[in-house]
Amino acid sequence: MMTPLTVGEAGHVRYTYRLRASSTARAALRAEWDRCRWLWNECVARSMKAYAEGETCGPARLDKMLTEARSTTPWLAEGSSVPQQQLIRDFGKSRAKAQRDIKERLPMHRRAGMPQCKKKHEALPTLNYTKRGFRLKGGRLHLSGGVVLTVVWSRDLPAAPSSVRVYQDGVGHWYCSFVVPTVVQPLPKTGRVLGVDWGVKQTATTTSDAHDLPHPEHGKKAHKKLARYDRMMARRKPKKGQAASKGYREAKKWRAKTYAKIARQRQDTGRKWAKRAVTDHDAIAVEDFRPKFLAKSSLARKAADAAIGATKRALIEMGRKHGRHIRLVHPAHTTMDCASCGARTKHALPLSERTYTCTACGAVSPRDKNSARVMLIRAGLNPAGVEGIRPPGALLPEAA
Repeated sequence: MMTPLTVGEAGHVRYTYRLRASSTARAALRAEWDRCRWLWNECVARSMKAYAEGETCGPARLDKMLTEARSTTPWLAEGSSVPQQQLIRDFGKSRAKAQRDIKERLPMHRRAGMPQCKKKHEALPTLNYTKRGFRLKGGRLHLSGGVVLTVVWSRDLPAAPSSVRVYQDGVGHWYCSFVVPTVVQPLPKTGRVLGVDWGVKQTATTTSDAHDLPHPEHGKKAHKKLARYDRMMARRKPKKGQAASKGYREAKKWRAKTYAKIARQRQDTGRKWAKRAVTDHDAIAVEDFRPKFLAKSSLARKAADAAIGATKRALIEMGRKHGRHIRLVHPAHTTMDCASCGARTKHALPLSERTYTCTACGAVSPRDKNSARVMLIRAGLNPAGVEGIRPPGALLPEAA
């Protein structure tokens, strides 16, 4: 199984694959993570000590500390130096970002916290390897230190990877995430454009009826199963200071697996819809909707189940992958403007009112369909005819 690719900076993208790890490989990865976790906690301790003494603890000092620790600690030297060096760099980046946020006086809720110690039973294993720390041979992933892992190749890598991240999720499954250069896979021109408006009753309403995305309700369908696991955990919850029973751990694992399945279903639905929308249209105007505020409303559960953020992200990534124009439109007043004449209502429409009626030109249309057409106008993709087909000879504007 492969999780969705994620587009990063500097023209790189991540391809994530499931790993099949033997008991020997899992033990080796755990041992490697124990060394890296100890090193991270040592960096935190030395950084705090240097701060208390008014000194600096830069990357050069941490690299020197790693060299000394590997020469004096045989247990640490048994592991590969590649993930340990990468961990030192990650610590330095995390600490520098936190210091930069403090210096810029960002609000507390926007600041990156200072690196904290990683506890044994709470921090999940994450190991980063550069190009000299891994190789692909015979379809298998060979890591420095003699660890060999079987990769479930759901599709081929488009280019040679420059680095890989091996990690374990909360369910206990192992994954590897390769970083490769971005390779654009252009699609044939269609001459069509699409406007997308996000919602709760229907996840995506577009200017084309054939490309509307209904609410999949994956979480609602699994609600009974999740409620059962919650009751099992509540009955078997250990008292403070006592170890959890086997039944409690199993119920917790089943619950985590169910949530992981729901997340995969949402991602799969969003990616399939995004691929269809990108394949059939040259340019897409997308509402730059941020559903975070819905978490405090009465629609919180239904909005979370719709996975608007994940679907929007999948559409943007799919557009970049295939060289389509994806334009983000500011969502302010999109439900108040008329797509026909551009007039704006005096008052915001309540959510219960699902039909938009323009008092200026008398146009009547479904509320979300009107908003989707407003997206096209604001993105500069009009004029467009029936089903978003542009007139002959009309050129698509360049991407913003």
